[in-house]
Amino acid sequence: MSGNKLFATGSSSHVKGDILMLVVTMIWGSSYIFMKMGLNTIEGFNLVGLRFGIAFIIAGIIFYKRLLHIDFKTIKYGFVLGTIIFAAISSVTIGVKFTSVSNAGFLFSLTVIFVPLIVALYNRKRPETKIIVGVILSIVGIAFLTLNNNFEVGYGDILIILGALFYAFDIIVTDKWTKDVDSLSLGILQLGFTGAWGMLFSFLFEQPHIPSTTEAWIAILALSILCSAIGFIGQTIAQQYTTPTHTGLIFSLEPVFAAIFAFIFVGEVLTAKGYIGAVLVLIGVLTAKIEFRKPVMKKAYRKIIDESKAC
Repeated sequence: MSGNKLFATGSSSHVKGDILMLVVTMIWGSSYIFMKMGLNTIEGFNLVGLRFGIAFIIAGIIFYKRLLHIDFKTIKYGFVLGTIIFAAISSVTIGVKFTSVSNAGFLFSLTVIFVPLIVALYNRKRPETKIIVGVILSIVGIAFLTLNNNFEVGYGDILIILGALFYAFDIIVTDKWTKDVDSLSLGILQLGFTGAWGMLFSFLFEQPHIPSTTEAWIAILALSILCSAIGFIGQTIAQQYTTPTHTGLIFSLEPVFAAIFAFIFVGEVLTAKGYIGAVLVLIGVLTAKIEFRKPVMKKAYRKIIDESKAC
């Protein structure tokens, strides 16, 4: 069965795509905690290399028959997407070491705002009003969430925001390319290229090694199996059956899951100022993605007026 036929056609496929994206988003919400755990004993690029390398091996073994039929276009797309994901995840992985789990989750959700902004700039069109409002709310929220008493943004927060920008490019490119090739093969290949970049950078700038503690192994395996193999392949497949708007809107729930997991497992809470910022960022993100439609009665009234003019 082709990867493009994993779901039935029709409206039900959109629902299944949205559900799959919701599960992926929940899994990604837990990733910040596992990154924190892994970074206690493993350096950033090393963590990225192991995480995605193991994910690629696992997915490759399970779906090896699909990889036997890949073409050059799929490999090329996988390389580009893997490079973008490496830039995004490396920024987040290193950044989360210098900020809180909750901060990381809310700041990374800015991806949802970056996507329409990039599209608008590419098309040389003025962003929609709701995007502008969302950006303003998010900027104010970021100020509350990240600025210290000296009005400085932390190094980790800057890296998380940069990671969100890179990931916005990944969503845009994935949406365009996943329709042209086998999405499952593409999802597996991007894992391999991301892991390869991670190990290359680790050898160049770090001293790579395998995990030496139980905590580190739990972190690596959770990031590899759940957050990478299932997460990124799931996203690639889901984006075939849902729209970029739905993807972005569902993805905006990730910081909520991150904050919940941070509270449950590490007892992390934000300051009052931080919670105000988090709420503003979330409202800004939702404002940018929600479709505001005119009331039904107003539409009906307008239709009647237009028809009377036509007569």
